[in-house]
Amino acid sequence: MIYLSEVLIQNAQVNSFEELCQVITAVAQGSNEFHLKIDIKPNYSDTPGDWEDKIEAAFSGVSSIMGRRIIQTEDDDY
Repeated sequence: MIYLSEVLIQNAQVNSFEELCQVITAVAQGSNEFHLKIDIKPNYSDTPGDWEDKIEAAFSGVSSIMGRRIIQTEDDDY
């Protein structure tokens, strides 16, 4: 299990919520972990009201909340 507090400690250079979401996505992609424990609220001036949903979306890759990540498969015709 990955803890949000550990991600924040290990990435102290992050200065915004948007940057944090990018870091969380990178951590998720580079890990075999399936769970993120949201054990602390990020203290950034741009932290939105729905911050928990956005953190979970960044971790799991949900595009409907984050508005990104298009995944193509070999069956896609492009």
